[in-house]
Amino acid sequence: MAAGKSTVAQQLAERLPRSVHLRGDLFRRMIVNGRAEMGLELSPEAYQQLRLRYQLASHAAKQYVAAGFTVVYQDIIGGKELVEVIRELAGPPLHLIVLCPKPEAVNAREQGRSKRGYSSSFTAADFDRQFRAETPRIGFWLDSSDLSVDETVDTILANLAQAQIEDETLPGSGESSGPGSPLGAGR
Repeated sequence: MAAGKSTVAQQLAERLPRSVHLRGDLFRRMIVNGRAEMGLELSPEAYQQLRLRYQLASHAAKQYVAAGFTVVYQDIIGGKELVEVIRELAGPPLHLIVLCPKPEAVNAREQGRSKRGYSSSFTAADFDRQFRAETPRIGFWLDSSDLSVDETVDTILANLAQAQIEDETLPGSGESSGPGSPLGAGR
């Protein structure tokens, strides 16, 4: 939250021909009654809803790709879930960009937003520490703390080779997951 995902993903999609900006959080917000709250620790219901969100977004991304679009899929995906989502999306070319600004930069951005994602019991530093400890270091990780949105998108486009995911680079890999070519953006 407050890493710049939405803004960067939108601008990235705008620079690509025939593109889609797929916002994973839309699937969570569609739940009218019974939506579980997300946090550092997930209840069993929250975890099931998170997995459903990732599955729906992956399915939508593959459908857009099959129709000839480049998909910029933006979501918060960490820990072992990242590898599972990549496998659901897999197929060349697949790119992963992880925006990981410093917690201080996230706090400053959070102050400039109308919505709040962090609190005294769930801080940007807590999230950053857990995310980095549990998430495999795959794809292109970008500290965008001191970059403008334009500079961040320029850096992403200049480093697509580093962002490309191959099945053999995934932890526990060996088998291919099938066709598709979405461009992923996560954290």
